[in-house]
Amino acid sequence: MLIGAVSDSHDNLPLIEQAIQTLNTQKVALVLHAGDYISPFTIAKFKMLNCPLIGVFGNNDGDHELLKKRFSETENCTIHNRFIQITIENLQIGLLHGDETNLLNTLISCSHFDFVIHGHTHQQSITHKNKTLIINPGELCGYLTGIPTMALIDTAKKEASIIEL
Repeated sequence: MLIGAVSDSHDNLPLIEQAIQTLNTQKVALVLHAGDYISPFTIAKFKMLNCPLIGVFGNNDGDHELLKKRFSETENCTIHNRFIQITIENLQIGLLHGDETNLLNTLISCSHFDFVIHGHTHQQSITHKNKTLIINPGELCGYLTGIPTMALIDTAKKEASIIEL
């Protein structure tokens, strides 16, 4: 299965649209968003995905209730609090924003997860610790680094790659 991972979209509508086009072209089966959508109006853009989106809140997501409402109005999108464990093809995936560094480090170190996906730092990275592949897709918005990025995860190969938009 091919999964898209994004984080820190920060209201950048043109790059959200570009990412959705790329994810649809890649025919991903699922998109995981590690938080910091910021404003609820951005959620409507994710309706254009040809697959489900599962997301968590980030530290800059202000109006959680309105974000939840916008997600509920979007058929293929769900949002969870600060962390969710997802099981896909007998693989364990931990999804969180990453600003809670003790939680992030615990999830990485516990060796329970095949993948831990997080954002927050706006710095793209793919690393291993024991059996866990740790993926930070970087910043979709491109505001801090000037380079908007996301990740593609191949669950069959247990590999990930960063894509620049």
